[in-house]
Formats: sequence, structure tokens, C-alpha cells
Amino acid sequence: MTSFHEPDTLAIRWPAKINHVPKDVFVRQDVYEQEQKRIFRGMEWHGIGHVCEVPNKGDFRTTSIGEVPLLITRDQTGAVHVFYNACSHRGAQLETAESGNKKDFVCPYHRWRFDGAGRLAGTPDPEDYTPGFKRENYPLGAPRFAILHGIIFVTLHADTPPLEEVLEGYVDHVAEVLGGDGNLRLLGYQKLRFKGNWKTYRDNDAYHAPLLHSAFRMLNWQGGEGRQFANARGHRGYVSQLSLPPDNGFLKDPSIIAHIGGGPRTSASLMMFPVFSVIRHMNVINLRYINPRGVDQTDINFAYFCREEDDEELVRHRIRQSSNLLGPCGMVSMEDVAVFHRLQIGCQTPGQAVFQKGVHDEYNMSYEYRQNDETGNLPAWERYRQVMGFDKEEA
Repeated sequence: MTSFHEPDTLAIRWPAKINHVPKDVFVRQDVYEQEQKRIFRGMEWHGIGHVCEVPNKGDFRTTSIGEVPLLITRDQTGAVHVFYNACSHRGAQLETAESGNKKDFVCPYHRWRFDGAGRLAGTPDPEDYTPGFKRENYPLGAPRFAILHGIIFVTLHADTPPLEEVLEGYVDHVAEVLGGDGNLRLLGYQKLRFKGNWKTYRDNDAYHAPLLHSAFRMLNWQGGEGRQFANARGHRGYVSQLSLPPDNGFLKDPSIIAHIGGGPRTSASLMMFPVFSVIRHMNVINLRYINPRGVDQTDINFAYFCREEDDEELVRHRIRQSSNLLGPCGMVSMEDVAVFHRLQIGCQTPGQAVFQKGVHDEYNMSYEYRQNDETGNLPAWERYRQVMGFDKEEA
């Protein structure tokens, strides 16, 4: 693991003011490469899935953290595992399908066969291998993983502190957003790749929503009371009350924005450092797995869920509401990736991105904010600066 984390230094001038971020970090290839070492292969936990996405024995799903491919499985005993998606023989990618059900995984290169628990179950011509060869010595490699409220978190570094320590006070927030616990059932996915740096998504704020998104203006959608909060590890959250707009004729089916069933009519969102989202908006339960694919390309996988105890009516409503509200073409997110792309273009210019709304002190960090402030992103930027090893200029 040590080869992942060599202490390189990049020449980045980081401003003394906490609300100033150098545009270079969005566009420089050397910064992106260092992020792979220090963040995605560093001492961070990354949300990669939920156990209900592999509900049956033999189910699997492939994903990645940064550029490292992973394989999530549920073996024949019902246990969930996470492996590197690479054969333990010569390192060929083991599985190419996004998901499916298999009892065994066979590497096409030399036909090594692994079961769902990662054990090497068979090889051709083992009598010709190195003296003392034993199959039990060649299981699939596996990173550390932990499960919290059904969410699967992975770290690629041996020295990462325990998950609950890193989440630092957000464990209960995760349960609350999911509806009380992790007792979920997968409804489906929407996926996209946008032309922008992963941190443009990480920087998504509450300030922009009524200003950018046409649906907010068309429906006269007004938010109620709410708050934002963050901590020094770079995690951020917000909770806001939602007031339904009157039917003004723009929607053929106003039930799309209805709230049914029990529970509060709220919008709640958590963004875990570095970039993993847990969201509840009206009746939508949404996990977002965000992964960089280059300095200017990022994948987002929107995963939608219902609660196991939901009746048929509520399940249908969650399905209808999910993609119509929060998906790539959802009413409250449709314009996002276009703006992320424009940010990527604009950050090719010199200078700094400067946060304004809610900034009352440019040199001291706060961790509680008003609902529509953009300052909730600033603790994550300070955490990013520290993890990347960028020195801050003196005030």
C-alpha cells in the first residue's frame, strides 16, 4: 500500500482567506493524479453501495474508487464482500458486467475461477505451477470495508481510522435521512458522465437552487425553515422544511411533488468527504455514488430506494417522484451538469473561486449556516487543502 501514498508536493498557492479557492485545483492534471494518491487511495472512507443492491445469493455489482476497480458480491452463505476487481494471478479485470448473478467468476485470461467469497476455486494445470502452490494462498485481494445502516463503505488505506470515528457525529444523521435505519429495497438507477472535475459536484450548494433551476421559479416553490451544518472533517448536511406550491397549471400531474405517507415533509442531504451523498427529498430516498474519471470527467450513479415496509402505493409514488425530481433530468437538478461543465471551462482562467453568501469572517471557519448560504462548502475545502498538503499563505 505504501506506493499509493508517497508524499509528493505540488506548487499550489492557497489563499489565506477561507472563502478563496484556487481555480488550478479543478483543471491541473498533476493535481488530479495527486488526488488519486492522497484522497481516493488515501485515508478516507468512500460510500460505494448498499447491501440491498445485492439482495440474493450470487448477486454482484462492479464499481470503482477513483481508478481502482471493485467487485461487490453476496456469496452462497448470504455474506456481503468487497474485492478488488482483478484476478490474483496476473491482475486482469475479473468482471466487466455492471451487475448480475453468478456462483463463480472466471478470469478469461487463464481461466482461474473464484467463488463469491473470493476463494480460488479452480485453475487449469496446477501441477505445473510453482513448487508448493496452494489455491488457498491466492484469494481475490480485498480492501477494508464496513457497513453502516446498510451502506457499504470502503477505504484503500491500511491506516484509515474506523468508519464511525471518521463520520464523527454523522452516523445518526445517515439513519435519519434513510428513514430511521438501512432497511431499504433498490428501485433502480440513473447514470451519467459529465464533462467537469469531481469537485465541481462536491461544491454543489444550496444557494444556487432557486436561482438556477427553472422549476423552482415556474412552480413558485418556496422553501420553509432550514439549516446547514458541517464539521472539520469536511462532511456537510442540511435539513429544510418544504412547503408545497399551489397548483398553477404547469404540472399535468401535481402528484409528482406530493408528499404521502408518514414522516416529515422535508428535504435532507448529507455530503460525506470526499464525495458521497445521502439524500431524502419529499418521498425520494437517493444515494449518489460520484467517481472521477479524469481531471475533466466525472461519473454520477443515482441509486433510488424504497423502505422495505412500504405499501404498493408508496413504492409507485417513490418511483414516479425519484427521477422526475432528483435524476439527471429531474425538476430540481436538470441544469446542474450544464453548469458544472461551464465551471470547468471558466476555471481555465487565472485566479480564484470566491465564496460570498453567508461569509461573515474571511479568516475564521464556522460550522453552522443558514439554509441557502454557500459557506457550508468551506470546511470541506479546508479539509481538502490539508489532505493534499497545500500550504496556506499568511494573512
